[in-house]
Amino acid sequence: MRYSVLDLSPVPEGSDTRQAIANTVDLARHAEAAGYHRYWLAEHHNMPGIASAATSVVIGHVADHTTSIRVGAGGIMLPNHAPLAIAEQFGTLATIHGDRIDLGLGRAPGGDQAVYHALRRGMQGGDRFPDDVAELMEYLGDAQPGARVRAHPGQGTHVPVWILGSSLYGAQLAAHFGLPYAFASHFAPDALEDATAIYRRDFKPSTAWAKPHFMLAVNVFAADTDTQAAYLRTSVQQAFVRLRTGNPGKLPRPVDDIDAEVGAQMRQAVDQALRITAVGSPDTVKAQLTALIDRYQPDEVILSGQIHDHAARVRSLQIAAEVMTDINNQRAAA
Repeated sequence: MRYSVLDLSPVPEGSDTRQAIANTVDLARHAEAAGYHRYWLAEHHNMPGIASAATSVVIGHVADHTTSIRVGAGGIMLPNHAPLAIAEQFGTLATIHGDRIDLGLGRAPGGDQAVYHALRRGMQGGDRFPDDVAELMEYLGDAQPGARVRAHPGQGTHVPVWILGSSLYGAQLAAHFGLPYAFASHFAPDALEDATAIYRRDFKPSTAWAKPHFMLAVNVFAADTDTQAAYLRTSVQQAFVRLRTGNPGKLPRPVDDIDAEVGAQMRQAVDQALRITAVGSPDTVKAQLTALIDRYQPDEVILSGQIHDHAARVRSLQIAAEVMTDINNQRAAA
């Protein structure tokens, strides 16, 4: 089973965006060395704690500093953009870097109405999502006779397109187009079981994919001990509370007592939203990842873990790779 990284390029408290992007490049190099298959970045706007707003630019920067790992978007929020512009951006990336570029597409805006206004897009953009996906794939596919508009670069690059989602809508759309489907279970898992069932049931084979291909997103916070890993996790717990209460900011420093920081009730609500998580020592993370894989039967997993200290984040990524190698070896031997 392939395992990959989802990086939001977090900006930790006490640091800045320049360092966050440098950390992303360093993490990608470690991910490549550790055997990860993909390295995806996500589009968010008006978020001081996330440095990947210009997602295609950061993807190109990461691809420039790696050699073999696939690099892509997890994802581009297509309602924010004209399909032609995205086809040209990712066609350019594929022209430069060859068959290493992935394009995951989301329907969410990646921001609020103020962001939409600043992007000069209307909130009705999400209603056009299926048509925009089809248009985008035409620009990336083989040239069609009589086409009045073509993507240069883009046409004929066949950049792999994924559908991202956290609802039944995305599952239905991915099945309709015969595309791979990545579920945002790392922060919005409520519809996970129903969405994957619908996707697998309704999948229509396409020229690119003969059968459904489902990717499960999992938060991972791994350290030498359970206590250390739980401590690292408190940064994301605080960040999620701040986001939910309308006060997003840089990735907080970890704390010893998360309940004292955010309150037990709020922490429990956040933990429910972030329940597709493996946190602990290598043995603990292995048991938790194994349970998640056995339950949801993904074709791939993509691991996310925003950790304030970069060295601890690199270590968590390396532990997770070792754990996934063990899981794969055990599955192969079974």
